[in-house]
Amino acid sequence: MSSGVSKPPIVIMAHGFAAERTFRLPAFAERFTERGIAVFLFDYRNFGSSDGEPRNLVNPWRHLQDWEAAIAHVRALPQVSSDKIALWGSSFSGGHVIMAAARDPQITAIIAQVPFVDGISTAFKTGLRHAVQGSIASLRDVIRIITFRAPYYIPVVGAPDTFAVMNTPESMPGYLALVPENSSWKNECPARALLTLLFYRPIALAKRVKCPALLVMAEKDSLTSPKAVERTASKMSKATLFRLPVGHFDVYVGETFERVVKMEADFLEKYLKQSNI
Repeated sequence: MSSGVSKPPIVIMAHGFAAERTFRLPAFAERFTERGIAVFLFDYRNFGSSDGEPRNLVNPWRHLQDWEAAIAHVRALPQVSSDKIALWGSSFSGGHVIMAAARDPQITAIIAQVPFVDGISTAFKTGLRHAVQGSIASLRDVIRIITFRAPYYIPVVGAPDTFAVMNTPESMPGYLALVPENSSWKNECPARALLTLLFYRPIALAKRVKCPALLVMAEKDSLTSPKAVERTASKMSKATLFRLPVGHFDVYVGETFERVVKMEADFLEKYLKQSNI
C-alpha cells in the first residue's frame, strides 16, 4: 500500500509466463507507491505463495479468472479508491490486462509491458522445430492427465540448443536474472501450457479496451512480435505505444528499467490521480 495517502488509487500487478510476483515486480511497485498509488501484487494459483497443484501450471484462462478475482477483491477494500483501478501486466500478463480491461469497462487504465498479444505470431517467431517439439511434449503431458499420472514437465527457459518454452538467446540469462537468490522456484512447467498459447490472442479483443492504455514495446524482442504489439495498440482508442530499441527482458533492469518505470509511474499518476480525464 502507499503511505500517507487517504484512500489512494490502486494498481493491480501480476507477472508473466511461469513467473512469481517476487521476480523484480516489487521494484516497479515501490516506484508506484512513492507516487501515492497503492499496489496489489499477487501470484496466480499454483505459483509462489498461492496454493494449487500441479505447481507452475500455466493456463491463461485460469490466470484471467485470478485477475477477475483480484479486481473484485480490490474493489471491496475500504482503504482505497475503488473507482480508480489500473492493471499492470508484463509479457504474458501484458496480454492478460488487455483481456481483463476488454471485459471490464470500469477499469481506469492499463499498462501492458512487452506484452504477449498473439499466440499465432509468437509461434511463427519461435519457428517450426519449436512447434513440433512443443506438440510432442504437450501430447505426453495430456496422456499423463488421461492416465492419472503426474504432469510431464518441461523447462520454462533454456539455452538455444535445448528445448524449453523460451529458448531464444536472451531468454535464459534474461529470465533467470529476475529470480531472487533465495527463491524456491523451479525452472519447469507442465507441458500442456504450450497447447493454450497458440489459441490465446488478446489482440482479438483489443478494440474493446476503452480506457487509456500504455503499451511498452521492445523492438528487439525475440519472444513476441513487435508488429503484433503495434497492431494491438492501433486497435485501442486511447492507446500510447512506447518503442524501445531493446530486448524482451531489458525492461526489468538497469537504465532501461529506470526509463520505463518513470514513464509508467507518470502514466499512472496522470490517469489515476487526476480527475476529469
